[in-house]
Amino acid sequence: MVAALLADLFESHRGHLLAVAYRLTGSVADAEDAVQESWLRLAGTSQSEIEDLRAWLTTVVSRLCLDRLRSAAVRRESYVGQWLPEPVVTPLSGAPGSDPLASVVLRQEFRMAALVVLDQLTPPQRVAFVLHEGLAVPYGEIAGILDITPEAARQLAARARKVVREQTPPVAADDEHEAAVQKLLVALGAGDAQAVAAVLHPDAVMIGDSGGTTQTARNMIFGPDKVARLFLGLLRRYGLDRPGVDFVAEDIEFVRVNGQLGVLIHARPADGDYPGFPARVMGFTVVDGVIQGAYDHANPAKLRGVRLS
Repeated sequence: MVAALLADLFESHRGHLLAVAYRLTGSVADAEDAVQESWLRLAGTSQSEIEDLRAWLTTVVSRLCLDRLRSAAVRRESYVGQWLPEPVVTPLSGAPGSDPLASVVLRQEFRMAALVVLDQLTPPQRVAFVLHEGLAVPYGEIAGILDITPEAARQLAARARKVVREQTPPVAADDEHEAAVQKLLVALGAGDAQAVAAVLHPDAVMIGDSGGTTQTARNMIFGPDKVARLFLGLLRRYGLDRPGVDFVAEDIEFVRVNGQLGVLIHARPADGDYPGFPARVMGFTVVDGVIQGAYDHANPAKLRGVRLS
């Protein structure tokens, strides 16, 4: 009975813990691992030592995520190409169901653009910012997690807040976002570089993350003309622009990427004329009615957040 009650209590906090861990790490795999590890630690801890279970679990998960952030920083030093947060990909329609992470990413702070900005912070800055700004955790408790003084924790959060405020774009309404993505796909289907560039923001940026597994931009691409040429170049490379091929109808599934319209491009085998490619996910940021950010998630190892079944 005691074990069952403890398990039920933990499950009541799972959604909260996944939200904290995913926003801290930007990794579905790391978030799920951290939450599972927190359960194992809870099961091995005397309940008399815990006054506030939610706060205790949040602290444990935050410390685990700090370790994972530091490990990820080391991995990024040898990573091939750009690094993007792992997307959470959910069906275009229907309620999120019982998946707590699918519900969490409907909130604005979990949009891909916001997570990309968080990736620019140091691990301690990210922990201080997310815990204080998102959860109102006191600086004294954050200091204990980071093993620093409360004033140092306050300074870390302030620096992070400045970066986030200056670099996170406003979130477009869903209808504006969806209209811009649809216009982009129509332009790509026409194969017209000028038409594609016309639906991109003057400050458009394309970030591709394949970890060297498949073709994408190795460096960040800036400007509508360059981004348009890259899009069309990828279509040509994989034969998706061949006469008689409607790549939108045949290869693309509309999905939600961290809560807003994106696309899942289904895997295609090589056919002798063109190389094959694994499944990939495209997410977008829309500003002023046009595409400002395009995120090409092409590393299969970072698509554990595809939750369509």
